[in-house]
Amino acid sequence: MSKMKKSEFRPNDYVVYPAHGVGQIISIESQEIAGIPLEMFVISFEKDKMTLRVPTNKATEIGMRSLSSPDVVSKAMTTLKGKAKVKRAMWSRRAQEYEQKINSGDLIAIAEVVRDLHRNDDQREQSYSERQLYEAALERLTREVAAVTGGDEVAAAKKVDEVLVSRAA
Repeated sequence: MSKMKKSEFRPNDYVVYPAHGVGQIISIESQEIAGIPLEMFVISFEKDKMTLRVPTNKATEIGMRSLSSPDVVSKAMTTLKGKAKVKRAMWSRRAQEYEQKINSGDLIAIAEVVRDLHRNDDQREQSYSERQLYEAALERLTREVAAVTGGDEVAAAKKVDEVLVSRAA
């Protein structure tokens, strides 16, 4: 079973790390930590100017996954078209739920957050924390859509925005 895990991700693959979004595996390197040799994925998050080292044997356990398939992306787009589901719970509780969905790494859950927090020009203003969560979710969504479609983030953002605007019409 451990042999399968090692071949699941390869250098130059794009992967989704739950807490940081889309990154690219640069290499697999061995390091000795506390006298124990460990094999690590070296993942670069270009946009955040960040490099992450993840032990290969823990990668799937912590939720690292390969990019979504095109049909999952289209399901996410369909999710965006749906009606916003705003619970009447306290904002702090909802914010926590949104944060969990964003950090889950699940594209559909991220699309739900974007859908629920999206505001049209004629709707009330968003609070600062609402806007922060919305922008974080939107960025994760557009990065993965761009990586899956092979396009750039600007085109992906435009595509997502068109879906959100068409929903309002």
